[in-house]
Amino acid sequence: MKYNNPVIKGFYPDPSVCKVDDTYYLVCSSFQYFPGVPLFESKDLINWNQIGHCLTRKSQVQLEDINSSGGVFAPTIRYNNGRFYMTTTNNTTNQNFYVWTDDIYGEWSDPIFVDQGGIDPSLYFEDNKTYFMSTEGDVKGVNGIYQCEIDIETGRRLTESKVIWQGSGGRYLESPHLYKINGNYYLMVAEGGTEYGHMVTYARSNSPYGPFEAYPSNPVLTNRNLGGYEIQGVGHGDLIEDNSGNWWMLHLGFRQIDKWSMFHHLGREVFLTEVTFHEDGWFTAGYNGTTLNSVETDRISDEVIQLEKKCYTFENTEWEKDWCYLRHPNSDNYVMEKNSVKLKGTEVTLDKPASPTFIGIRQMDFNAVISCDVSVTEGEAGITLYMDENHHYDLAVRKAHNGFEVIERLNIGDVKSIENIIAIQNNSASLVIRPNNNYYSFYIKSEEKEILLGTAKTRYLSTEVACGFTGVIIGLYACGEKCASYAQFTNFKCEYI
Repeated sequence: MKYNNPVIKGFYPDPSVCKVDDTYYLVCSSFQYFPGVPLFESKDLINWNQIGHCLTRKSQVQLEDINSSGGVFAPTIRYNNGRFYMTTTNNTTNQNFYVWTDDIYGEWSDPIFVDQGGIDPSLYFEDNKTYFMSTEGDVKGVNGIYQCEIDIETGRRLTESKVIWQGSGGRYLESPHLYKINGNYYLMVAEGGTEYGHMVTYARSNSPYGPFEAYPSNPVLTNRNLGGYEIQGVGHGDLIEDNSGNWWMLHLGFRQIDKWSMFHHLGREVFLTEVTFHEDGWFTAGYNGTTLNSVETDRISDEVIQLEKKCYTFENTEWEKDWCYLRHPNSDNYVMEKNSVKLKGTEVTLDKPASPTFIGIRQMDFNAVISCDVSVTEGEAGITLYMDENHHYDLAVRKAHNGFEVIERLNIGDVKSIENIIAIQNNSASLVIRPNNNYYSFYIKSEEKEILLGTAKTRYLSTEVACGFTGVIIGLYACGEKCASYAQFTNFKCEYI
């Protein structure tokens, strides 16, 4: 069969995967967004369905005053003795922790903290022992992959943390995962930074503590030399064996906006790449060590069809799974219904690193039509294309001195500008945004006609401009001091074309 990458589109970075019986489970980073750590399942590695989140309660994760692109980093999901474990880092509070569940469709435990520093924690289980590893350094000041044994019930360290590998020489060593395959221990990591130099490297040993011998042809997977290719930033992978004994890697990458335009704004996404073990015990990955946007494989049955959802509405999405908040929301300001949402604004605006009244869904592709009817009686409410508090584009209805108006606002770093204002005759408007690879175009719909307010380049919402590790979220928001009433949003649709 032939499948297309990415297999999960939009801002779902740092994938980790495990398999139980015939079902695969995958988690991703969530940073400052809540609920935390999106959770997916699949039967075929191609089609993924989000079934929830791992961090759904305020008691599980500290997000107050979390900086943008701070918070929840790089989770790992593992299964042992009938129980699922997800371990991750709150990078802002510098805490590694894990949660667990016996029901993948239910709630996860409160966090269990591990007294080992670094980021990108991972677990490995063998012979009733639990190995915990993380990357970078601790109080010893030595960079590398640190490993210790822990009591899985309490998180208490049972052994001293020890450096087991320092990578192949690339910068920003991260994403350690340990596996035992065919009698060898394989330690796979990412190096080069989660940018255009990103790569997957690995080493092997006959002991979980090493010494580890680096793969002679590292990196095993990277697109760093594919100039002019859409898929870049390939790295941060996790290995999985399918039911037929074939090996795969789920990893992150991103799609740049054009062949020679090195900007990406959709965030880091989930890609699937073949892995092949050879007689000498080493493995290779991808097409000559690269990830392609279209893959023909005989490892997956031709009966499997890659499905892609093209249209997202209030009616065909679920508030608890598909949508997200900025940090911990004040639930009093949200009224979610099957075909509408009501939002009550506060003095917290999108420009503050806090929790404005905001609920969003990830932008998953370049070309789309985004529309929503918005009504207000006071304050401001509308659609935002949100990268962070300093980089977002807003199309909104607001109360004016002599009535109501629609505004187009661009926030690019320190430059915050209302580009256009159109007075309207009542307190509601049909707002339309048309994205493509290079531009967002902003419209108000009146009597079946679309009036253009303006355009803005996608590149100014890109990671290369805004920095950080997230992607554009299509947000519905409301703001205004001492708002007593709710803004209403109906007929939301995001259709990819």
